[in-house]
Amino acid sequence: MSRDSVRIAFLIAALNNLDILLADVQNAYLNAPIKEKVYTTAGLEFGAVNKGQFVLIVQALYGIKSSGARWRDHMAATLRNVSYVSSLADSDVLMKSQVKANGNEYWEYILCYVDDLLVIRHNPKQARAYLGSRYAPKEGSVKEPDASLGAEIKKWNLNNPDNCMKSRTAWTLH
Repeated sequence: MSRDSVRIAFLIAALNNLDILLADVQNAYLNAPIKEKVYTTAGLEFGAVNKGQFVLIVQALYGIKSSGARWRDHMAATLRNVSYVSSLADSDVLMKSQVKANGNEYWEYILCYVDDLLVIRHNPKQARAYLGSRYAPKEGSVKEPDASLGAEIKKWNLNNPDNCMKSRTAWTLH
């Protein structure tokens, strides 16, 4: 996910009057299997009998070079299972066609950056409920965004004095 992708998603959210939530997945890498064979030597935490034995690592761990890619593939597969598709412009932006209660069609988006998920949709708590059933969010991380990709995010309430359109919320990335 790039800053440009985030800015475009914020524009789409403002134009379609969509809400935004940020979530940080707890122990994300531990949810993803790894493809290569990685071994380590067992320490005392495996018991005195197993100390010194070779141990095959089967889940991605922080510190293994390919863990980030494996988590990304795993999260994308999870979202594809519920009809999300990757954007052609940025594979870390996944989208799904939706319909609001009033019948208006729109696209919802989930932007993934390592273990951070930016959910942009009419009711982001519904997407959060699905993802929360699969992955535990870090305590206090599910909220309106205030920072992403090392940049500050600011929320603006746009009131229209000319009444030519409804008041809207807009987000900016600084």
